[in-house]
Amino acid sequence: MTHEAGDDEKRIESIKGHKEANARRIDQLIDVVEKHTRTERHLEQNLGMSNIKDVKHTLKVQEDREHEIENLKNIIAYGKHDDDDEMKNLTRNYTFTDNYLDHYENRMDTATLENTREKQENRKIQIESLKKH
Repeated sequence: MTHEAGDDEKRIESIKGHKEANARRIDQLIDVVEKHTRTERHLEQNLGMSNIKDVKHTLKVQEDREHEIENLKNIIAYGKHDDDDEMKNLTRNYTFTDNYLDHYENRMDTATLENTREKQENRKIQIESLKKH
């Protein structure tokens, strides 16, 4: 297999993986929208009968669903998460991996260790880039 053929194969697999991921995201989006709609109807029909604590909780759940809907739309349409989520995830993953390396670095094989360090460096660059924007 030539180098170009390997690159083409990787691109095809990447596109296939992207399509499969988007299909799952669309299914998830449909599910969240349906739950949001059912809850909205339930609120309209039973608002007078519900206690205030339950209503507040339901409104919070609805707000979370609305945020999830927007985030899924952004991922499907533009291929990216909300910047806040991205920063939070990058920071969490960076911290977790840093702690993992502190404890298990001596037990990791060389290739995995180098790969993990490279990923950490990439995360650090992404975090700094997001902070600038």
